[in-house]
Parts: sequence; structure tokens; C-alpha cells
Amino acid sequence: MSSTHPPRVPTGDDPACEPPLSGDTDPEYIRQGATTTSTTTPAYRIGELIGDHCYPIYVGPEFGIFAALALRWGRDWIIITSRGELNVGRPEKGVPGVQKAAARVANEFADGNITALPPFAAEPKPVLPVGEVPLLHPRVPQTPRNIKAAEAADTTMAKYFWRRRSGFPGSDNPVDAECMLCGWVGSRYFSHLRGRNGNPPSITRHPGGCVSPDKIRELIPGYPQ
Repeated sequence: MSSTHPPRVPTGDDPACEPPLSGDTDPEYIRQGATTTSTTTPAYRIGELIGDHCYPIYVGPEFGIFAALALRWGRDWIIITSRGELNVGRPEKGVPGVQKAAARVANEFADGNITALPPFAAEPKPVLPVGEVPLLHPRVPQTPRNIKAAEAADTTMAKYFWRRRSGFPGSDNPVDAECMLCGWVGSRYFSHLRGRNGNPPSITRHPGGCVSPDKIRELIPGYPQ
């Protein structure tokens, strides 16, 4: 099983962090969501991270049944199942959140509450072309406050030679970002890209290496020589 280091808890300055439930979520499933009848968690497998920062969860013999997607949003973990979305809350101390979510999926499947998802739902999604990137992530409400926060984030990212390749999800949820110095594209957190206490962000910009530190210092003021 793979694990992940969850992002920091969002602050009050970020867009709304609580995800709205999907419009097609079964209301009865929401009411059942707080309990499960399983006493022993069945085996499961956590797949590799895919588009929109979700983990596929597989259950059943040899882990061949694709049962759900799991993602962190704000403080909680969400599972996306055949009956809609379910907020499974925060993990206990020392338990990776994705494992808490996966265990819940395995129990829900064993209880007969959910069925398999179609395989295409686990396929990686391509990064959006520059001209098609929305201002806000679909989970973030289109409010004046959130729009202003996203626009301010874009200004800060441009200052440090970054640009979004997915909708702005708030400071502490992952966003697809492109390094404008070398073209690398990957998952970053705006809270890691904006610097802190008047200092620029880490000169180690992303995995795999970027342009030289001297070039970064030349282009971006504020880094110590």
C-alpha cells in the first residue's frame, strides 16, 4: 500500500474548504455514512495518484475490483463511490489519511453498500491546455471572495514563474502547476509556492531539478546570494 503526506490544515484566508456533496449522491447513503457493519477490514490496494489528485482504491480477490476514488480536501478525506461522495473525516493520529479512506471503501464494499466503478474512472486525466484552465476548482464555490483569492494567487505565482494548469483549489489543496523556467508540470501547493514572512519560496522548486540556482536568483529577487 502506498501512503501520502497530507497537506497542512487550510487557514481562514483560503476558499471554502468543505466540499459540497455531489448532486447525484444517494441521500440514504449519506445517512448511512457514519457507520459500517464490518468488524474486520478486508484487504485492499491503493493505486497510484491520478488526475484531480485522487487515489483509486481496489478491493476483492487479488485487488482486481475498482471500488472508489479517495482524495483529501481541506481537513477531511472523501471517497467517491457508486452511490456518490462520502466524507470519512480525518484520520486518527499516526494513520495516513489515504489508508483510512481505503479501509472505509473496503468495508463499504464488503457490506454491500457500494458496487464497482467503471474502469475508465481510474484513468489518468491529462493536464488542461493553458487556454482551458478554469479560475476555480469545481469544488470551490464561485463567490467574489474565492475569485479574488484565486486572482491574487495567480499574481503571486507569476511573480515566482509559476502558472496553474488546473482550477485554483485554495492554498492547501494540491493544484497542477507549470514551472515557467523549465516547463516541468506537476502537483504543488500554493502555500509552498508563495514564500513566507517576506521570503521567497524554496529555491528547490520541484522534483527532478530546475534551472541553476544562480539563474533563479538572477530572475527572482530575494534569494540569498
